[in-house]
Amino acid sequence: MTTRLSTNVPTTAHAQVTRLLIANRGEIARRVIRTARQMGIQTVAVYSDADRDAMHVHEADTAFALGGTLSADSYLRIDKLLAAAQATRADAVHPGYGFLSENADFAQAVIDAGLTWVGPPPAAIRALGSKSAAKALAVQHGVPCLPGYFGADQSDANMTAQAEQLGLPLMVKAVAGGGGRGMRLVTDMAQLLPALHSARSEALAGFGNGDLLMERALLRPRHIEVQIMADQHGHCIHLGERDCSVQRRHQKIIEESPSPAVTPALRAQLGQAAIALAQSAGYVGAGTVEFLLDEAQADKPFYLMEMNTRLQVEHPVTELLTGLDLVEWQLRIARGEPLPLAQADVQLQGHAIEVRLCAEDAHFTPQTGTVQAFAAPKGLRFDHALHMGAVVTPHYDSMLGKLIAHAPTRSEAIDRLCAGLNQTTVLGLPTNRAFLAACLLHPIFAAGEALIPFLAEQADTVREGLQAQGDARSVAVLAVLYAHQAPAAAMPSPFMRPVRMGLGNEALSLSLQELGHGQVRIQMGDTKHEARIQRSGEALYITLNGRHWQARAVACSGAVQRWHVQLQGPECVELWLTDQSHSAPSTGASAQAAQSLRAPFNGKLIALHVQEGQMVNQGDAVLVIESMKLEHILCAPRDAAVHSISASVGQQVSPGQVLVQWKDAA
Repeated sequence: MTTRLSTNVPTTAHAQVTRLLIANRGEIARRVIRTARQMGIQTVAVYSDADRDAMHVHEADTAFALGGTLSADSYLRIDKLLAAAQATRADAVHPGYGFLSENADFAQAVIDAGLTWVGPPPAAIRALGSKSAAKALAVQHGVPCLPGYFGADQSDANMTAQAEQLGLPLMVKAVAGGGGRGMRLVTDMAQLLPALHSARSEALAGFGNGDLLMERALLRPRHIEVQIMADQHGHCIHLGERDCSVQRRHQKIIEESPSPAVTPALRAQLGQAAIALAQSAGYVGAGTVEFLLDEAQADKPFYLMEMNTRLQVEHPVTELLTGLDLVEWQLRIARGEPLPLAQADVQLQGHAIEVRLCAEDAHFTPQTGTVQAFAAPKGLRFDHALHMGAVVTPHYDSMLGKLIAHAPTRSEAIDRLCAGLNQTTVLGLPTNRAFLAACLLHPIFAAGEALIPFLAEQADTVREGLQAQGDARSVAVLAVLYAHQAPAAAMPSPFMRPVRMGLGNEALSLSLQELGHGQVRIQMGDTKHEARIQRSGEALYITLNGRHWQARAVACSGAVQRWHVQLQGPECVELWLTDQSHSAPSTGASAQAAQSLRAPFNGKLIALHVQEGQMVNQGDAVLVIESMKLEHILCAPRDAAVHSISASVGQQVSPGQVLVQWKDAA
């Protein structure tokens, strides 16, 4: 629950915020709509062609079509957004996060149009939104920074010379944007030029700015960020820190507050540094200052990473810890109201943890598809834009929503969040739901010792623990076989019938015999079991070997019949099965991989590094696909020669599409 702020706070400015256009989509648009409605503010949603049926479109008071499908044709078009504000008579604009939220030109255009900008002044965005500019300002005001190069000369020759002077390891970063895009770790000078080129390409595509910086890399730090709020009257406070160290591809997936590593004294130091940086740029509104904390040293020094001049994805963590509504604070500050609390009035209660539910497989590869079944957990805050039938496209970020738990202690918050993840159902496309629960229960995270390399070092162990074994496999097969029929109605049979299904690259061969009244006999290998199956709504309740499971299975369209199965019981299991009853072994995934390179997801082919007849070695980069705002390099699975290339640069590709065919190396 969030605390409503007093409406009796005196207002010294009279900015209009009566009809708010939200220049964003998905869960953050819904989040802003919720608070605006509570404040009596009307809302305007904007949407691309791909989002015409999205939840934020239906929940806003007014909706305006931007046209176009790609971000560049819709949510990144300043002219279209201003036209939408004029057409709908909006008097204020909230940018959410991502897209144009840290674009100073957009902020200035909104102000020049006579609208209220719910964000920091354009000058502050320019000063702090660029990582290079922010670090230069930080050095002037005594905020600690790692040694680095933040200059204007972006030539390969100069960047190489600067890297040699700084020494390894180095982190290459895009000066604009965030979300882990345009970041590359360099531990060998041979990696530098490929890292510069790849980071520059990703940054240019994602933020329209390919400039980079380099700084010395800490290999085992924590990622700590401080939430600040500043009003138009010179007051600035911080609302504590968040620990965001659990990341993949430099993108956060678990955030918590307070950090297990931050003492009250260190919190005060971090807060003072964050406020000093914000005030040095004349900051107004919500912002987050991000630091690296070096736990390898006894005094735990910290260094500035960047400042995000917007509301963060993980702001609900702070809201639950403080009982405050940060979107309401943003709107009140934009209207000219002073901060209602002083630093001494800020109270942090209990512990809060957030996980980001993403459309991705166990190897963090983004996925697309249609949500065939959805159920939200009880007792948790769940910010999302999901519903049955929602289509997840390759055009936007892979995050589906955020689940946040708050409890008196950290261990209780972990338990509540795990229970909520187990009760969450999203079927129809792969998600990281089970992976997140396994991370929360990992001994290193549970002990509060997870650093930035946590997933790089432990992800394989977490994946191994998620592999369905024994009874879970049998239950999953039963869930698929009886997904669309009442088990009690199955005709008894004196014979065992063979069933063959695929689990990844593995074939599951078993036999099944209906005994009647929901009783079945199942044999896998030399072992026979009897199971009882009952239906309640869309769920199946299966008892096998004295253990009870709730199962749900949905069929997903594609070249091969696939079933997405979720099990709740002694273990929380999520897996994909394919019908192989009529498939020859030679058409299996491993055989296909040996003969061709296929697109693993929807995306755009943006680079091709091979040509027909070329010899490649296993692990060589073959092509690059851009999907969900990230670039993904596909490598050769074996030593081979390129027989043919079936796609061209700029082409949209779909899952399973053959891109390159191989022939044996001579």
